[in-house]
Formats: sequence, C-alpha cells, structure tokens
Amino acid sequence: MELTFGSMDLTQKFRSHLATLGLPPGRALVAVSGGPDSVALLDLLVRSREVHRLELVVAHVDHGTHADSGRVAGQVRDLALAWGIEFESVELGLGAAATETQARTRRYAWLEQTRVRTGAGVVFTAHHADDQVETILMRALEGSGPAGLAAMSDQSGAIVRPLLPFPREALLAYARERSLPTWSDPANHDSRHLRSWLRCEVLPQLRCRLPRVDLKLARLGAQAARDRTAWSSVLDFLPGLDPQPEDGGISVAAAPLRGYDSALAQTLLIAAARRLGCQIGPARAARILGLLAAGNSGSETPLGGSWRAELAFDRLRLVRVARDSAEAPLSLDADAGEMRWGGWRIRWRPEPAPALQERAALTAWFRPQELTIRGWLPGEKVRPLAGAGRRLLVRCFQDAGVPRRRREGWPVLASSDAVVWIPGVCRSDALVPAGGMEALRIDAEYP
Repeated sequence: MELTFGSMDLTQKFRSHLATLGLPPGRALVAVSGGPDSVALLDLLVRSREVHRLELVVAHVDHGTHADSGRVAGQVRDLALAWGIEFESVELGLGAAATETQARTRRYAWLEQTRVRTGAGVVFTAHHADDQVETILMRALEGSGPAGLAAMSDQSGAIVRPLLPFPREALLAYARERSLPTWSDPANHDSRHLRSWLRCEVLPQLRCRLPRVDLKLARLGAQAARDRTAWSSVLDFLPGLDPQPEDGGISVAAAPLRGYDSALAQTLLIAAARRLGCQIGPARAARILGLLAAGNSGSETPLGGSWRAELAFDRLRLVRVARDSAEAPLSLDADAGEMRWGGWRIRWRPEPAPALQERAALTAWFRPQELTIRGWLPGEKVRPLAGAGRRLLVRCFQDAGVPRRRREGWPVLASSDAVVWIPGVCRSDALVPAGGMEALRIDAEYP
C-alpha cells in the first residue's frame, strides 16, 4: 500500500483509476459527510469532470448524533453551492445513542431513495484503502467466510468507491494542501464502536509487531475477491443450472442442485445469493438444500433480513420479500397520467380500442369508468376475457406461473370494488370497448 502522494500525484492517479471504472453517463450522487475523506472525494470529482463527464449532486446525511451536525450540514451545503453543485440533505434525528449499524442502515436507505428520485445512476462514497483493511480485519474476527473476506469492491450495484486504492493519510494530506473545509467526527475515535476500536487501538499495535500487516490483510482480501469472482462465474457455466434474474432476485434450476455434492451446492447457493447482495453462510445454504430435498413447490424458508428462498415450478428462487401489498389504492382520476404503485409504473391515456385484446397482456383498454389501482384480496375472483365463469385470482396467478412471493405486491385494476384486470395475468370480460371505440388505454410496467 502506498502511504504518501503529493496533491498533483494523487489527482492524476485518481483520474487514471476513475477512467477504468466505465461509469455510465448522467447524474451521480456524491455522499459527503463533511469529513476529510468525502470532501477530498468531492474535490477530486470536481477536478476530474473531463474524465467522468457526470452531473454531480452532493448528498449529505445529518444523522443528528452529534451537537455539531447542523453546522457540518451547513458547511457541506456551502461547499456544494461554491462549486455550483445541486445539494440534497436530510435530518435523521437519531440521537447520540444511535449505533453505527442504525446510522449506516438509515443513511444508505436515504441515499438509494435520493438516487432514484434525482435520476442518478450511481452513488459515490469515500471508502478508501484503510477502510478496506479495517473491514477485512473485522470480518475475519467475526468468522466471515472467504466471500466475506473479499470485503468491498470498486462497484457494488449503484455504489461506486473510487478511493479504494488510496490510503487515508494521502487523502488527509490532499485536503490540507487544498485547504478544504473539513470536520472530524468524534465517533471515528470512539472505541465503543468496533471499527473505531480496531482503527485506533488494535491496528496500531499490530503494525508495531507486524509492519506489513496492512499489505497482508489487503492481499487476503484480494485473494478472497478473486475466489468470489470465480465462483460467481461458475454459476453461468454449469450445465443445466440456468441462472436467471428475477425482479431483484435470482432463480436457478432446482434439479441440478439436488444432484450436486452438498459442499458444492452450498457454495453455489452462497455465490448466487451474493450476486443479489444477500449474505448467507453454510447454515442458511443447508436450510435451502433441505427445501430442495423436500421438493414441495410453493414452500419457502427465510434467509434473514428481507430475503427468502422459494421453490416454485421446479425453480429455486432467492428473492427479497415484497413490501408493496400495503400500498394505498390510487384512482385514475384524470384523462391521462402516470403513477407509481409499489414498484410498478402505471400510465394511461385515451386511445381507440383494438378489435381484440390479449387476456394476459400488460396493456389493456377499458370503457371510461371510475377505476382504481390497488392490492388484491384473498378470495377475490375475476371473469376472464373469453373464458367461462369466475376464477379465483390466486388460481390466475398460478396458471400464469407467478411465484407466491411476487403475488403479494401485484396490483389489480378495480371498478366498483370488482377486479377487472390483473396486469400481465388476466384481463376480465368487464368494461371491454368495441373495436375503434374511444377508450382508456392502460399500460403497466413490470418492476
């Protein structure tokens, strides 16, 4: 690990590294806490605009855990304004008793919401080489497996960490040389927090006895990252496994997994889950293998947090639990418009109806009527277009091959409390306009 850079040297190395990341054009959030690392990151990004060509948006989270937090938020805002950069912020009001985990969870949830709301493609964070070493040591002490020891990567989903090659001391020196306004968070030196204890007490002692400990921990992380990448690649090469993306999740063919040695099957399941950002270990992987062995379609098992495994239609799905079923009903109360319901995007406009409509399409035409998008209820029925009799909605979902987990957040279109359409599943025979008649076209975009 390099320990010193001049300001100009660091700028050139940063630009060179940034160019290798292949970032998409558009907007980008820069998470700026006000500390020297994130302020240095913002300054480097501003001075490297000809490399990334992104429209930067400064995003600041005031956790409310320290008396100076309001002043720091103002300092970051002023910095953004001085550079002519859009500024986004939030006050969480967590209080001094909040834990690192609570603050981190709330911070990343807000950053993701803000990324989506502002149309940003990525979120830059200021994690650097020392953070990486601390993370590897923390995970080793917590008994993490090889995949966990790989620690942080340059890019994880929308999160981009362009400072990982650079040590903390180089960023501090850069901030001093540039006379950047920064703030030192007392929590970074509070040994009550595990990471701060490792940073301020454990690692300095290790370095006294083992001067190359940072390099060796970094090497351990690099080796684990290489193995993690290899196992992820294996998923795509094993015959018949057929990994497929599944609405924020992943599915694989169940039959091949049942035939693999248990150690191999567990390792593949851990690799598949990791693609999603779902962390599972051998115990949860073994629980999934038990689900496979039982072979009961529709059965499932929790994987911690909002994740679970589900066996459906001879596919094993690792998915996030849907939370959309509690969404409030929304009325289509204008001639044309657009709305979000859960993860779905609903658009509507006047348009002459076609002569024929498909029963299971994501587009449908209706005679003008008061219509509402809402969640569906157990026991509800629909009269399928060109069908006979009334059919339970749950049977319609089964016929369409929609896994149980996904049904929970699926919207329906209702008129006078009667379901007239399950987007992509079943169009009813109600409110069907004649061909050429002026009607309301509704498009549902699958999440």
